Amino acid sequence: MSIWWSLHLRREAASVPLARRLLLGTMETAGVDPDICYDLSVALSEACANAVEHGGDGAPEDYRVTVFIDGDTCRIEVTDSGPGFRGAPAAPPHSPADRPLPAPVPAPAQAPAYAEAGRGLFLIEALTDHVRYRNRTGRPGAVVSFDKILKWREGAALPMAS
Repeated sequence: MSIWWSLHLRREAASVPLARRLLLGTMETAGVDPDICYDLSVALSEACANAVEHGGDGAPEDYRVTVFIDGDTCRIEVTDSGPGFRGAPAAPPHSPADRPLPAPVPAPAQAPAYAEAGRGLFLIEALTDHVRYRNRTGRPGAVVSFDKILKWREGAALPMAS
């Protein structure tokens, strides 16, 4: 059995806990191990916070969260409409003069303990099994996606339905 859902959220701080609660509710109902639920909820919160902070030019545009649970894997994608990443395949800009400079493609993050910023990507990489950064195809924006192998509580609903 597979589960997937997608949310279109406004780039507002209040959207982050909404996405996190929906993810937690889905995984808890399916029977995912609580430690895995926690890791993915923190990673999702960080990806959403990045989309809210960096995902556009100040306008309250939308961003999208998509979650796929298929077998023993959960994949989460957070897509924004910001400038994207420098060094990744670039989507053609709508208006080159008005576009902010894209951010560099993140290197494997190693945020120092005293850092005020930059911990989000480090946490996503530390809490998940595989992370990908890319630019959207054919339009401005970035996609951060990450996978995690799931563990199940005994008697969990989803693995038994397969």
